[in-house]
Amino acid sequence: MSRTVFRAMTRVFALMAVTAAIPLGSPAPAVAHSVVIGGQPAQVKDSPWVVALSSRDRFGETRAGQFCGGVVVAPQKVLTAAHCLGREALGVDVGEVHDLRVISGRDVLRGTGGQETPVRAVWSNPAFDPATNAGDLAVLTLADALPAKSVIPMAQSGDAAYEPGTGAVVYGWGDTTGNSDYASSLHSTAVSILPDNLCRQAYPGGTDGVYDASAMLCAGELLGGHDACQGDSGGPLVVRGRLIGLVSWGDGCGRVGSPGVYTRISAAIGWMRGGS
Repeated sequence: MSRTVFRAMTRVFALMAVTAAIPLGSPAPAVAHSVVIGGQPAQVKDSPWVVALSSRDRFGETRAGQFCGGVVVAPQKVLTAAHCLGREALGVDVGEVHDLRVISGRDVLRGTGGQETPVRAVWSNPAFDPATNAGDLAVLTLADALPAKSVIPMAQSGDAAYEPGTGAVVYGWGDTTGNSDYASSLHSTAVSILPDNLCRQAYPGGTDGVYDASAMLCAGELLGGHDACQGDSGGPLVVRGRLIGLVSWGDGCGRVGSPGVYTRISAAIGWMRGGS
């Protein structure tokens, strides 16, 4: 039976296996859905807005505590997925995670360089619906500002970047094969924006979630093979230097007929204006 996969780390770090339809958290180190199926190594210097979310207390030292991705949209603001910060992902309420940080400017998670910036405040979209996966957005306010060059612009509603057939790139540190082969360095993969009608056919409802074009977009390849996966949740989907999506959910990773689903940034802009 197919199961919806939120693309955040799971709590079975010791076995490096994916066993749940949603990310499960625990005091033990955890793992995530793939880091970009069919991808290749990427460099943060070419995409400085890509960041990793980290909590060593919750997820251990193996991957520097990385459990999700994020993207810098203002010097002190990072967007990520709401499900990354839920109790099921973290094992506790986010307010109890006292070492929540954003790792920026670093390709290799346990490498040198870059910086680890504490998170000062968290806003999770109150309209996020775990049953349908709609509204999967959270905003992190950092304790210190990141360089202005780290900020990526967000694509507004009507931007041609959202048009079906447009080439995009997704970034992350997750599983690279769908078999718990987690990357320690940043990866990216090219995908195509897919038509809403195709996405609705892929996810009409039920255990796989419900595709809602007003809040989501989907991307991948018709024959599969290129996708985000566990550990990539909250990471950016980018078209020509503009942010259009955040890794959210999907049925498996890189499967034929099961494209990756992303939080639509043009919708997220409205949600943030209304509450963040």
